[in-house]
Amino acid sequence: MKPRLRQQLRCFKGQIERRLERENKRDAHDGRPVLRGTGAAYEIASRLRAVTAGGIGLMHQMVQAIGLDREIDRRVHLLRFHAPYEESDHVLNIAFNSLAGGECLDHLELLRNDVNYMDMLGARRIPDPTTAGDFCRRFKSSNDIDDLQTAINESRLRVWSSQPNEFFEHALIDADGSFVETTGDCKQGADFSYKKGLGYHPLVVSLANTQEVLFLENRSGNRPSHEGAAAYFDQAVDLVRRGGFRKVTLRGDTDFSQTKFLDGWDKNGVEFVFGYEAAPNLVLTADALADSDWSKLNRNNQYKIRPAPRSRPENVREKIVKEREYHNIRLIEEHVTEFDYHPTVCTKDYRMVVVRKLLSHEKGQKLLFPETRYFFYITNKREDSAREIVRFSNTRCDQERLIGVQKSQVHSLRSPLDNLHSNWAYMVMTTMVWNMSKWFALLLPEGGRWKGKHADEKKAVLRMGFSRFVRTFMLVPAQVVSTARQLKLRLLAWNPWQHVFFRALDSFRLIS
Repeated sequence: MKPRLRQQLRCFKGQIERRLERENKRDAHDGRPVLRGTGAAYEIASRLRAVTAGGIGLMHQMVQAIGLDREIDRRVHLLRFHAPYEESDHVLNIAFNSLAGGECLDHLELLRNDVNYMDMLGARRIPDPTTAGDFCRRFKSSNDIDDLQTAINESRLRVWSSQPNEFFEHALIDADGSFVETTGDCKQGADFSYKKGLGYHPLVVSLANTQEVLFLENRSGNRPSHEGAAAYFDQAVDLVRRGGFRKVTLRGDTDFSQTKFLDGWDKNGVEFVFGYEAAPNLVLTADALADSDWSKLNRNNQYKIRPAPRSRPENVREKIVKEREYHNIRLIEEHVTEFDYHPTVCTKDYRMVVVRKLLSHEKGQKLLFPETRYFFYITNKREDSAREIVRFSNTRCDQERLIGVQKSQVHSLRSPLDNLHSNWAYMVMTTMVWNMSKWFALLLPEGGRWKGKHADEKKAVLRMGFSRFVRTFMLVPAQVVSTARQLKLRLLAWNPWQHVFFRALDSFRLIS
């Protein structure tokens, strides 16, 4: 970063810190609201130009630095004539729409009427919503979408290649399905789920280490969660091993414990932890175990207790349930044990970890009856304790949060188009935006004099929610200045992450 930029950032930081001081004498209460208003008059600038999403230019530099645009043009061939758009123009146009705060294809109309936005990207014009939708409909088969995902993953490998050695210690791969409901009646490939909703049922395969989405397959709404998951698990294993990961573990819920594939993964050196259906024979085996075989499962030990913990607030829900005498199921205690289990289609025994939950069914203050439920986990991991296996499996819930973010913040798991493959393509292109936010963090340099601080900032950006990432790094107001030699973007507002913004800019320039 240039010394002049560093000095300006310190100056802006000092100004905002002085303004936010609680003991500032200028903030003496005079009986009026703090939000007093100024009665400002509005005008239209005739010479000055600005753009609200000034960070998109930085993201475009990252795309060019890792070669994502070139990779898309090299592998995806859908247009017979390029007049004037290339395939990468369409893909990035839809992706940048999400980064600029757009939630649907119609929001592209606002961007294509923003001269300063197009100048920032070096474009004379960008595709309109109708053209963007037509491009998505050009994906006629799964092979076309596989080409797009391959292009994205090739660029992903370039991002991973710049990571430190400890990054490649262990890859955790999760898979789960999620129902995407639609209100349209003419969506080809949509079907009713077991909950009677009409829509699609995409499969999401992700890397838990960075929360990146590795593969996504759109399926009809009536398909089971695990359908096609084994093939995508294999592709994900190949991808992370190409990237340099030395150890790989697969995780999934009970739908993904596909026993006919366990021997193959085990021989390939791939570890797995899957939930397993509580079949009657397993329940009988667990019931037959002696009490001495079980040990108490205390989940509280996994959390660090603060030196001065806050007092626990009143459980309002529990109070209402008791007062109104609703049927309430309450957990009393948990125990864990394990035994060897030989699935019918497998050639060897695997480790079966069992959690026994003692529950009480209550109504008001009355105990109706107790109940025992069993939860099973099948794995080939032998070195970890049973408690660690349970905790390891439960952390898979992070993927459910990831899928929730795709629906509520990235707006990728939606079906704005009229058939299965076009909606699949749209999901892949918008999910790529989430991956780009993770690549932004991964490409931040960690070395130098402030190595520890830079590593903490990199981790914070990597774990940052999508909405916060967009508002911190993308929706940055910038003045657009055209000079004789280049276009300059002058940031017009300071935020606490602006020094990271410029560090990322320096990093992308070094890569390219």
